[in-house]
Amino acid sequence: MLAERIDCQFLPVVRRPSRYIGGEINQIKKDLTQCSLTVALCFPDVYEVAMSYTGLAIIYDILNKIEDVAAERVFAPWIDAEKLLREKGIPLFSLESKAALKSFDIVGFSLTNELCYTNVLNLLDLGGLNIRSSLRDENDPLIIAGGGMSNCCEPMAEFIDLFILGEGEDAVVELVELVKSEKKTGATKKEILFCAAKKFDWAYVPALYKFEYENAKIKSFQPIPAFAGMTTPAKAGADLPKQFKNAVVKDFENTPAPLAPIVPFTQAVHERVSVEIMRGCPGRCLFCQASFCRRPIRYRSIEKITNLAKACYAASGFDTIGLLSLSTADYPNLEELVANLHEYFQDKYVGLSLPSLRVDQQFKLIPKLVASVRKSGLTIAVETANEKLRQIINKPLKDEDLFSGVEAAYRTGWRRLKLYFIVGLPGETEQDIKQIVGLSYQLAKLREKVNGQTAQINITISWLVHKPHTPLSWLAQKPKSYFEQAKQLILDEKRKLHARFLQFKFHDINRSVLESAIGRGDRRLCNVIEAAWQNGARFDLWNECFDIERWQKAFDKFGIDIDTAAQRQFSPDEILPWEHLGGPDKKYLLNHLNEAMNKVERI
Repeated sequence: MLAERIDCQFLPVVRRPSRYIGGEINQIKKDLTQCSLTVALCFPDVYEVAMSYTGLAIIYDILNKIEDVAAERVFAPWIDAEKLLREKGIPLFSLESKAALKSFDIVGFSLTNELCYTNVLNLLDLGGLNIRSSLRDENDPLIIAGGGMSNCCEPMAEFIDLFILGEGEDAVVELVELVKSEKKTGATKKEILFCAAKKFDWAYVPALYKFEYENAKIKSFQPIPAFAGMTTPAKAGADLPKQFKNAVVKDFENTPAPLAPIVPFTQAVHERVSVEIMRGCPGRCLFCQASFCRRPIRYRSIEKITNLAKACYAASGFDTIGLLSLSTADYPNLEELVANLHEYFQDKYVGLSLPSLRVDQQFKLIPKLVASVRKSGLTIAVETANEKLRQIINKPLKDEDLFSGVEAAYRTGWRRLKLYFIVGLPGETEQDIKQIVGLSYQLAKLREKVNGQTAQINITISWLVHKPHTPLSWLAQKPKSYFEQAKQLILDEKRKLHARFLQFKFHDINRSVLESAIGRGDRRLCNVIEAAWQNGARFDLWNECFDIERWQKAFDKFGIDIDTAAQRQFSPDEILPWEHLGGPDKKYLLNHLNEAMNKVERI
């Protein structure tokens, strides 16, 4: 009946119905009534974004390979679709079977950014579920979450039953098998959560822990004996861990990967065969949470990568192969890998897409990449225009290598560049900010040496957000006025140089401030996030939807100043809201921070 209502009352009326119909090539659809466990995999953004997220595709494939388990996709409906669902009283549904979200045994969310949190609440509400875990009952699904934000998840602790920390491939299978076995014994939902919390050091059940606060600081973090109403002896709570570890896939070479990616009905953000070639990053850029949390470094063999690419291409027909990793340039024998792929795909008109490479590696590889890599634009994460600042943040890039690499790219066919810079770094000056324009100008003019034409360069400016589990997480974010002044300095400098060939794109300053305020927040921000959602906050990563006033009202309601929260500086001996949630040792990160601050003093 729900499927009939969707077909008659929803799909004919909603804009872009291709987001909601399912039935794509390579989707997996099982009979839910014949499965012992059903899982709804939720991504808190629209179809086009969700279908580009490799992590969800991997978990979808892994769970559906378990004979008596079914996994189906649920994505955030756009504004028009949400309105229609509410008006018609249609519950949020999965794409494969058009099953109501509330009917699944487990609902799992991928958390990739702090600004998707209100969408998580909205998905729960549209599914007919209470957003607060404490108010859901025994008949409701288990609500779990994974992804990068699980390592700093306290602002979402009141809404999620269990967080999976770290890599999900093995962990999600272990969790599903535990839930299945416990359900057979008649265990309650609380008993299942308690069992998972005791068994897995990567499973964090927030309701089993409490914080004590002293003003803005955390006074203590302790486990509680058990859930209210459980028959478990009170002393059992003492056995719960106080420090969690990230789940790690040890055999990355043979960890499952989808061989038949779903082919979207509407164009996704990244419509390509995506093959992950390595995990982890040997670099230690001080602002990068992933490089510190996703360890150790592991590689797939050239043979494995090539076979995965061939299988996925044959099953999908995508005309681009994307080689994914945190640092593709550090893959051993990248040149041989590219040559192998080019040899197989060149007559099929399939190109390679590489993420931003280190310039010193680019310089060596560019002649080899000419035939196989699409040359629509070359992306370089420069981060800062000052070599000394790059040393402070552990970005080993010299201007000499940058110019040599870019000139080589121009000579082999690249016509455009895309550069990434960050503003708000420790030790940064006004001159460093202006130098962003000067460096970009020089790189554009460098093409004149090759063919007499100036290059078109797109420059993206990000405002530094100090991420948890990084050495910079103790520092205060620069005030909003600093970023506003920096933006004006860059635009003024561009006008002085009459550099129309430089196109600057600036991240929303208010959004970066909010990201900082939420990302390093504690459990008390759950009230703020709920209030913002009630105020209408949705799709905060989308320019047409983001409204900082909704968030300011939410922060004000609970007596918290958003700018003060963003600019908070933590002391070295303070209990951090995220230090129990996986990640590197605190002393290790502080050593990196001290080294960076010593470099700042020497500038």
